[in-house]
Amino acid sequence: MLNLSVLLEDSARAYPNRDAVVLGPTRLTYAQVDAAANRVANLLVERGVRPGDKVALSCPNVPEFPIVYYGVLKAGAVVVPLNILLKSREVAYHLRDADAKAYFCFQGTPDLAIGEEGWAAFNEVGTCEHFFLMTADPEAPSPIDGAQQSGGAQTMRAALARMSPVFDPVATEAGDTAVILYTSGTTGRPKGAELTHANTMMNVMACNRMFGSRPATDSHAVCLPLFHTFGATVQMHAGFSTAATLHLVPRFDADRVVRLMETEEITFFAGVPTMWWGLLGAVTDAVDVHRIARNLRVGTSGGAALPVEILERIEEKFGVRVLEGYGLSETSPVVTFSDPAVGSRPGSIGVPVWGVEVKLVRPDWSEVTGIGEVGEVAVKGHCVMKGYYKRPEATAEVIRNGWLRTGDLARKDEDGFYYIVDRVKDLIIRGGFNVYPREVEEVLMTHPAISLAAVVGVPHPSHGEEVKAFVVLAPGVATSSEELIAWGRDQLAGYKYPRSVEVVERLPMTATGKILKRELA
Repeated sequence: MLNLSVLLEDSARAYPNRDAVVLGPTRLTYAQVDAAANRVANLLVERGVRPGDKVALSCPNVPEFPIVYYGVLKAGAVVVPLNILLKSREVAYHLRDADAKAYFCFQGTPDLAIGEEGWAAFNEVGTCEHFFLMTADPEAPSPIDGAQQSGGAQTMRAALARMSPVFDPVATEAGDTAVILYTSGTTGRPKGAELTHANTMMNVMACNRMFGSRPATDSHAVCLPLFHTFGATVQMHAGFSTAATLHLVPRFDADRVVRLMETEEITFFAGVPTMWWGLLGAVTDAVDVHRIARNLRVGTSGGAALPVEILERIEEKFGVRVLEGYGLSETSPVVTFSDPAVGSRPGSIGVPVWGVEVKLVRPDWSEVTGIGEVGEVAVKGHCVMKGYYKRPEATAEVIRNGWLRTGDLARKDEDGFYYIVDRVKDLIIRGGFNVYPREVEEVLMTHPAISLAAVVGVPHPSHGEEVKAFVVLAPGVATSSEELIAWGRDQLAGYKYPRSVEVVERLPMTATGKILKRELA
């Protein structure tokens, strides 16, 4: 028997008075978070939610997120976290596709006003029976005002008021589904990856093993959205398992996060490359960077390749070795990491984590064995999902004999370190030659005028695709597209350098901080 909620319960027993989550003036201990999660579990059981039922959750990084998440797990149900940027039509699709029986939705400040979208979606889906609104301000107008405040719709505060803070968690099997994570849907409608209690538990163990996590010691700056697998596993689950204190950041703002790291003695920061880039830009003479560096014990990066130029600046500025990792929703998520015991190499995603195997394959699944030869990453081990919910054909396309092919291209060096080359889908084929956007981006980032770069392929009548770059300039620096094109011509092979460079103020990004290349293309 294994229920992922034990991560919270064990820490609540051992360290009941230690701060579990912090957001502004709100500080909740492990005992308080556990008791609140028990109330959620009691509420769900009272409303007829049974083990295996699906419960959706739209919520930013606020204390209600872990409270509801672990409450759902305690009830033996399946958590379906949803991106908070989804519109009502998209939310309705997810509620239907996941067969959600209940839906918890957050209504906060105007920039986090997702309650209206969620309420509209709930009313479109007749199979979802219960809607619970989480409110940052109980006095603020609610999208369910005027609706029947019982049965189908209620504020979470009112619904939990009479629930007991004691609950005996439902016994679940290791292979039971704990969470359904929806993929981004770049090649069609989003699919739900089913992760088991064991998937996540083993991934947490691998993380703590790598990071040398110490019980009741670490303080995390949680900027990664918890509805995303990176933040959920590496920070929420792994952090709760060792009674870490999670400082929640609902919306990433580099200046505020730097102040948080300075005042709260943050020891653990995990982010995507654009977050690290933002932190570098936020360090001014008024910031005690030495104090930040003195406390920061672990720095990790994932979600996309971290340009070597940025990595070197981070290590120089903050005095911490950045451990780069790789994973995806379908792998719980961690597959490889720069293991501190083995060492790290700039530009590498490291080596397979404990209990996981990796190989590179061709389109026909045959293995690529040559050193430096590019192939698609395939993964096997405790992290691999059960499959895509209700999609056996889609599952069969990516999983064979326990191996999951990821859609990412990589190479391996003579010491077993892996290097992501690019996404299969992002590969540019110009006049029959393969151009890997990441390689071009790495070169562009060495130009003193360029702060951030994204490279995509655009249609071309004779070459099939042409290389185009979008760049954000460094503060106070001016240059022209023509100058950058000419510079690129000197740095890269003739088929690789961008024939078009567009200077932009910012790059479009997902809620997790990944650059949205499909919008650029």
